[in-house]
Amino acid sequence: QVQLVESGGGLVQAGGSLRLSCAASGNIFRINAMGWYRQPPGKQRELVAAITIGGITNYADSVKGRFTISRDNAKNTVYLQMNSLEPEDTAVYYCNIVLPGRTYWGQGTQVTVSS
Repeated sequence: QVQLVESGGGLVQAGGSLRLSCAASGNIFRINAMGWYRQPPGKQRELVAAITIGGITNYADSVKGRFTISRDNAKNTVYLQMNSLEPEDTAVYYCNIVLPGRTYWGQGTQVTVSS
């Protein structure tokens, strides 16, 4: 089975930065896309950013200009650079990879932005 391990979450003040990483391992033949989702307290999970293996990206309007998604295809790793963080960014962040016919999720990492 494919495993996704996230790292990089934590507590940061408003205006600060964090970099999340998610490394996938296991039986991986082909990856269609990778991405990041988040779930704020009391709210539903939402897409933050996604990227194809070819490098095409998509961002939620709320993070455009502040967050950057990138990937290392050789390492099956996806990153999320988060700058100018706001309290509204506080959430559990989940990484995601889409394989043919199957989607895998990371364990989640807490990001807390204080005022």
